[in-house]
Amino acid sequence: MRKLALIRRLEPESEKAFWPLLARPDQLAPEGDGWTTWLVLGGRGAGKTRAGAEWIRSLAEGPYQDNPHSARAIALVAESYADAREIMIEGPSGILALSHSADRPRWEPSRRRLRWERTGAVAHCFSAEDPEGLRGFQFDAAWSDELCKWRYPEETWSNLQLALRLGRRPRQAVTTTPRPVGLLKRLMAAESTVVARASTYDNRDNLAPAFFDEVIRAYEGSALGRQELLGELVEHVEGALWTWSMIEAARIAAAPGMERVVVAVDPPASAGPDADECGIVVAGRAGETAYVLADYSARGLSPRGWAGRALAAFEDFDADRLVVEVNQGGDMAKAVIAQIDPAAPTRAVRAMRGKRLRAEPVAALYEQGRVRHVGAFRALEDQMTSFTGGAGASPDRLDALVWAITDLMLRPRRAAPGVRRIE
Repeated sequence: MRKLALIRRLEPESEKAFWPLLARPDQLAPEGDGWTTWLVLGGRGAGKTRAGAEWIRSLAEGPYQDNPHSARAIALVAESYADAREIMIEGPSGILALSHSADRPRWEPSRRRLRWERTGAVAHCFSAEDPEGLRGFQFDAAWSDELCKWRYPEETWSNLQLALRLGRRPRQAVTTTPRPVGLLKRLMAAESTVVARASTYDNRDNLAPAFFDEVIRAYEGSALGRQELLGELVEHVEGALWTWSMIEAARIAAAPGMERVVVAVDPPASAGPDADECGIVVAGRAGETAYVLADYSARGLSPRGWAGRALAAFEDFDADRLVVEVNQGGDMAKAVIAQIDPAAPTRAVRAMRGKRLRAEPVAALYEQGRVRHVGAFRALEDQMTSFTGGAGASPDRLDALVWAITDLMLRPRRAAPGVRRIE
């Protein structure tokens, strides 16, 4: 410990050279040649990003000839292109921040790639929202971040594996907070995977006290806390209406043409930067099946802010109706929307029963296989699989989902089709 304390007192450029001494064992890539995937499962702020970035940096900077610990063609895959840049590349634990001055790669944003001048290594960025973007490339190493949050995990992962075909032994790192999705469970069971685990508590010394306290306050003592703090794989929360197996069974890659589309809004009770989350979920109906199409939910919005976001979803999906809960703000919610777009068709709904009672018929539709998720909506799905109806934070995304599916599937259908707005 005295040696580590001394290293931490050195100049930042010097400290970067001592990463193998500073790192915890779970942050260092496995030794030997008997592995293909290094899977790092960790809680929020556990140091997963640093582990992945340091590994990529070492591969790109190392000598290449017949060296299994180096790479020249690298894939960086994140939930979105913005996440790849802001977390994996430019973030405080990203590749640029950790690189020595002499070996710092050049970021070429127009081409979404990093280039190391000395070694010639190149790392391309990809988004799990665009699985086809991986076609045509080939790599000898890859780093996949937050795999369990990917919108199209199976399609993106399949295309990435087909591109890992260079070098003597192509390898990859996966850094993620675990969720019991099928792809992750298959990776954990594979003989070629080495699993490392870390918790938020393990990295406490490197976290701002305010961040650590906020995360602890939000999750400690709950089943979701085992996932978000301890990095455990939580299969099922006792008493929850939805299970991960139900969600996985409902997942599809694309939806058919929709007969009706609605945008459901659960407005927050307060406004401003500290406002609760506003639930905004887009869903459609085709035949006897409902399809969850998008989650536009956001936190810290003013009334005009969330109304504008809901109307953007309405336009993006050419929706038929906005369904707005008015318990919190009465007619204010409809009035705010009308101020921005007086022609937007809006239906106000008022909760007369508790959240669990309203959610139960919707959960039954999932059990019947009559609701599908087009891609993954991890924040929404976390609320679904952890909601038991007890005390705790209000599941705003889930409320919006329930209103949307109720409007599409559980209200009496009109004998004649409604009139859609004509521009």
